[in-house]
Amino acid sequence: MGANKKWLNIILLIIGIIAINILGKYIFYRFDFTEDRRFTLSEKTKSILANNKKPIRVTVFLDGELPPAFKHLQSAVNDVLTDYQAYSTGNLKIVFVDPLGGLSQSDQDTVINNLYERGIEATNLSVKTDAGLTQKLVYPMAMIETDNKEFPVKLFQNLDTRGSYEDNINRAIENLEYVFTSSLKKVMAGKNPRIGFTESNGELNDLQVGDAIRTLSGSYEVGRVNLNTIDKAGLDKLNMLIVAKPTQSFTETQKYKINYFVMNGGRVLWSIDQVKAELDSLRGRNGQLAANSNLNLDDMLFMYGARINYNLIADPANCAEIPVSTGIVGGQSQMELLPWIFYPVLLPDTSQSVVKKLDGVKAEFPSTVDSIGVRGVKKSFILSTSAFNKVYNTPKPFSLQMVSEQLDPRSFQSVPQQVGLMLEGSFPSVFAGRPLPATIASPYTMDATSKSTKMIVLGDGDIFRNQVSERDGSPYPLGFDRYSQRTYGNKALLLNIVDYFTDDDNLIMLRNKEVKIRLLDKTKIKLEQTKWQFINIVFPLVLLIFFAIFQHYYRKYKYAK
Repeated sequence: MGANKKWLNIILLIIGIIAINILGKYIFYRFDFTEDRRFTLSEKTKSILANNKKPIRVTVFLDGELPPAFKHLQSAVNDVLTDYQAYSTGNLKIVFVDPLGGLSQSDQDTVINNLYERGIEATNLSVKTDAGLTQKLVYPMAMIETDNKEFPVKLFQNLDTRGSYEDNINRAIENLEYVFTSSLKKVMAGKNPRIGFTESNGELNDLQVGDAIRTLSGSYEVGRVNLNTIDKAGLDKLNMLIVAKPTQSFTETQKYKINYFVMNGGRVLWSIDQVKAELDSLRGRNGQLAANSNLNLDDMLFMYGARINYNLIADPANCAEIPVSTGIVGGQSQMELLPWIFYPVLLPDTSQSVVKKLDGVKAEFPSTVDSIGVRGVKKSFILSTSAFNKVYNTPKPFSLQMVSEQLDPRSFQSVPQQVGLMLEGSFPSVFAGRPLPATIASPYTMDATSKSTKMIVLGDGDIFRNQVSERDGSPYPLGFDRYSQRTYGNKALLLNIVDYFTDDDNLIMLRNKEVKIRLLDKTKIKLEQTKWQFINIVFPLVLLIFFAIFQHYYRKYKYAK
């Protein structure tokens, strides 16, 4: 009877295993036992993957010999894409490649150029080893391909090479779902939103916004918009307007067109210099008078809920550096990088998804921004200075000699000054109850309030201006400072704003995911290396030998009885 019961239990176990496998074919579920839910995809991501019927190939350029930190990133990317593959109803293929592995120097140069033309950019790392610093070229990027279309994916929104690689990579890991989901959605949509940089009022030229346009062109239709010539039909085709550093006054006709765009649900990014102040104007001069601009936008922004003040902010605690001549040696001018207090590095408000996890954003002669109470409009500040600052009212004279002045710390004790304001909701029409501008034959709209929309107002016109190479006139990447060789978060800020403005699914909320990285204590490793090697290698062997001896004598004692 006992033997029959034993066989019955075995048969029932086999039947149970077979039943679980059959059910698993029709009922799919993945278990995530991690504390920070790092392997759990959002419902939005699952929905996008479930609705995809196209074959998609994801090529990740992280393979071969990588620094340990990037091995961690490679593993995290593989984990995320494996989950994507499990939830995708279409054929999702994942490939990891080493783009430069086994190639000669000449072949590597060819591959680097070809990848750059496809939007895949390398990152040159200074990796610390026991022998010192070594240079390593790494591609923290991926390429999504479907329907003969390619979409480059940058795993790092911003990589500050002066910071900790562990911190940078942890932020990249936290953003992986947002980066891949938003990229997949753009690839599968087939139709890209249209973005226009205005050019009718002395805004930044094509070279100064060259990297911004090139970067956005990978996933959007980007061009210049002349407010003098564009008509209602042209405005209806746009999804977003970027007004970057205008220097000439806006006419009522131009303002009417912008107002109609807002009433129709269009999104606007204002990057405005309220004060005329340029560093280049100081070189070779004794000084300059920072004077107020006259852009004729104050009434419009006030109606929408914002005011850019006529002042300048100095922040000696957190500012960028500029090259300054400190003398002449051997007939040549000696240059030195010195802090310039009127170039504050703005800090993102970490509670706001649109700027969450961004590095500092470099500003140049920014002004403070205030919010104005407007019914139906939600206000959120997104960028600010440090608490150690001073606000100067204009007009104000200043010169490069200020870099060598001794500052009184007591005069800079303040509160953070707000430089970026986000507005969301239904905006009142600036032209409600007002006569049409003379050049507008018939009204574009009769609405007194807008459709639900968004806008951001920045009190600095240079945030989206890239530097230009003096050698060949080519634009540097947006946010890169050629003097200090530091990369700021300006490009990541632009990409986040554009994504937030053009994505009705609000995928940017995926950036709220936080992954705890548990790093080893490097100092402790060096000091206690021998001890931990013994614990992890020798101690298990000793323990195994001890149990073998114990088992031998225990069996001998047991059966001897």
